[in-house]
Amino acid sequence: MAWELIEVPGNLNPSLQDSTVDVLATKIDPKLANTLIRQLSQVCPLENLRHVKRVRRRTECGGKSELSIILCVSTGSEPCSIQFSEDLQKIVDTYQLSPFTAKVAKYCATSKEEWEEQCKLWPTSYHPAHDLDIVRGFQEEELPSIFNCMKTAIQLSKAGNAAIIIDPSSMQIIAKATDQTHKHDTPEEGNTFSEANADVTCSLNASTDNDCNLSLPGSFLSKRNSLNMEISCINPWGWMRKRTCEQKPLPCDGCFAWHPLRHAPMVAIENAAERDRTMFPSSTSITKPDSNGNPENCCDNEPAKRLKTDTKDNEQSSSESFRGDLSETSRPYLCTGFDIYLVWEPCTMCAMALVHHRFKRVFYAFPNPVTGALGGVYRLHGERSLNHHYNVFRVSVPEAYSNGLKYCSKEC
Repeated sequence: MAWELIEVPGNLNPSLQDSTVDVLATKIDPKLANTLIRQLSQVCPLENLRHVKRVRRRTECGGKSELSIILCVSTGSEPCSIQFSEDLQKIVDTYQLSPFTAKVAKYCATSKEEWEEQCKLWPTSYHPAHDLDIVRGFQEEELPSIFNCMKTAIQLSKAGNAAIIIDPSSMQIIAKATDQTHKHDTPEEGNTFSEANADVTCSLNASTDNDCNLSLPGSFLSKRNSLNMEISCINPWGWMRKRTCEQKPLPCDGCFAWHPLRHAPMVAIENAAERDRTMFPSSTSITKPDSNGNPENCCDNEPAKRLKTDTKDNEQSSSESFRGDLSETSRPYLCTGFDIYLVWEPCTMCAMALVHHRFKRVFYAFPNPVTGALGGVYRLHGERSLNHHYNVFRVSVPEAYSNGLKYCSKEC
């Protein structure tokens, strides 16, 4: 089996009947169309249905056109007179309109086929994306580096999940981490940020053949063949399992080295934040009260962050800032524009953390059949109510990588 990139859609093309909303409409004389459109736009604008056209034209059997116009969104099974506002009722009475209930598409169409289905109910607007890369979320020339980054994540995974945050503009590793939800026999590696880690880059010279010339050491595959894998996102209660006396705790510098919520994505985000504090120190001093209530000056290590954009100029300046002069103004806003590579599909907690930190793309290799939030069980990235959305891709890896990595329901 060859390396392959598979997009995980945010929804499974739900039927149109499951994504409609009721409106109150009425047939009108074509001569009144312009007048009613102006009045209704002022009295009852369709704020949440901007993709729906206000007027529908249908041709009757005799060739005569029939116009219908939307008055307002229906609020329930109450009579129309109760649903209308005072101004809207005045329009209905003035022109002696006879309202009826109709269904319209709740969301704008994402494809031509979906738009054609919507127009069977009521006409809507459709604006297709002209840039294919925007639709797909990646470019063909990125595939070798994407596969190489996933290989790096798999190699990092020793016990549980692994996460690597990448800046796609420079292919630089921003942070990396593994699960820290319980104590392990061997210390975890790569969980603490250092400037040396940040200088490591994914090779862009990977072979473009089917297997990308990526191989794993035999010792790694033998470890992955164990059925005692503990993936935090799959088995969130695994940290409660009794441990043997021989197990040694993770290295700790005056803080907890493990915690039930320290899943790999959460730790990677924490390491990225620590990287920001290290590489973008603030010289601004603020006044805070001490324990006795007296003011004292202290250094504010959280300067205002600049929102990262996708313009070419900003991408260039961002890339230069990582390699050269690291000024405070070049500090990224959270993880905006970054990619994250996960060996296992994240749970809902981790997937929502990726939303809050404004990731651009999420890549994972193996689905999570128990608590997967990005295709395995739920599709959180398709939730329209969220204020940020990222593209999700599953990297189908060769058989040599997947041996021993498949989820074992008996153990978890």
